[in-house]
Amino acid sequence: MAKLRTKAIHSGQHPDPVTGAVITPLYQTTTFAQEAPGVHKGYEYSRSGNPTRTVLETVLADMEGGAHGFCFASGSAALATLMMALLRPGDHVIVGDDVYGGTYRFLTKVLKNFGVEMDFVDLSGSADITPFIKDSSKMVFLETPTNPLLKLTDLEAVIKTAKQHGLTAVVDNTFATPYLQQPLELGADIVMHSTTKYIGGHSDVVGGALILKDDTYRDQIAFNQNSIGATPDPFACWLTLRGVKTLGVRMEAHCKNALEIAEFLEAHSQVEDVIYPGLSSHPQHSLAKKQMQGYGGMISLRVKGGTEEANSFLTSLKYFTLAESLGGIESLSEIPAIMTHASIEPEIRAQLGITDSLVRLSVGIEDVADLKADLDQALNSITSTKKTAAA
Repeated sequence: MAKLRTKAIHSGQHPDPVTGAVITPLYQTTTFAQEAPGVHKGYEYSRSGNPTRTVLETVLADMEGGAHGFCFASGSAALATLMMALLRPGDHVIVGDDVYGGTYRFLTKVLKNFGVEMDFVDLSGSADITPFIKDSSKMVFLETPTNPLLKLTDLEAVIKTAKQHGLTAVVDNTFATPYLQQPLELGADIVMHSTTKYIGGHSDVVGGALILKDDTYRDQIAFNQNSIGATPDPFACWLTLRGVKTLGVRMEAHCKNALEIAEFLEAHSQVEDVIYPGLSSHPQHSLAKKQMQGYGGMISLRVKGGTEEANSFLTSLKYFTLAESLGGIESLSEIPAIMTHASIEPEIRAQLGITDSLVRLSVGIEDVADLKADLDQALNSITSTKKTAAA
């Protein structure tokens, strides 16, 4: 069986039979000619299906070890389509307590309006979900590593319990990517991605995806994908395909840089706390070694002081651009509490530890020496600012 880096370049991707083009063509069309009413070559209308999208869905499914792939206009669109396809009023969902702010917003501000109930549960480690399972429970939905606290869930343990009670297991694999983690092999039914992030990898295209382990939910997802219509345009699919091809080499660079930077930050006098699965200080470090093939490119930290010091640190950075999103070739920085996770109620953020001083870094693939020098000067500038203020 081919390895992931080979799949990324070859799965579903063959030279164009008409021209011999090596790269999948961009089929920038809304509709397709039919030989007779209802007689076509597999495509009718680009919302229902497009050859460029088909190739992307095929390669993503193969990379995750799944049977079917479905692509969407965003990660949020993938989430909404999934929930509307599989859940009904009165159903109950167990959700990891530390999820992306947009996921939390959809679940609590949209899905709840349709009568779906949910409990947000700490799923770090091999958490026991049994106490939270009800007769109406239908699904467990989780991220690992989580966003932004980088907590890890023991997928085998949690999914085993979910299966014993007939729950569908859904894993958002955006942070890890299929290069570092294979949730379907560990028992998950469905994997979700914001392909905007590491899959696309160049901060130039928004998208989402669902990968199914087998045929169980294929018809429901396919029907809702077409009916809701939150599908990506052909050019977005083509751009994402371009990004997929270098996922392996990019993830190796992200992981290498992030581990070196995490170790650097942990030893820095101006840093109070560093959260990174590759550090022995991480509570689930042993699980990361067991479950993942690398530790990823995301780091969270708290600088000494508080909100004012965190803001000073971020605004002093040169190569870590202050911006939302993650997973691109360039390094980014943010404060989740007032940016990506601002939709979560302040009291909930406080309970979780998503404080106004928590900083999230998306480590890019620049030269790590430049990134460390940038972080060092920004951290030291906090000291300089405080000394100036005191004087």
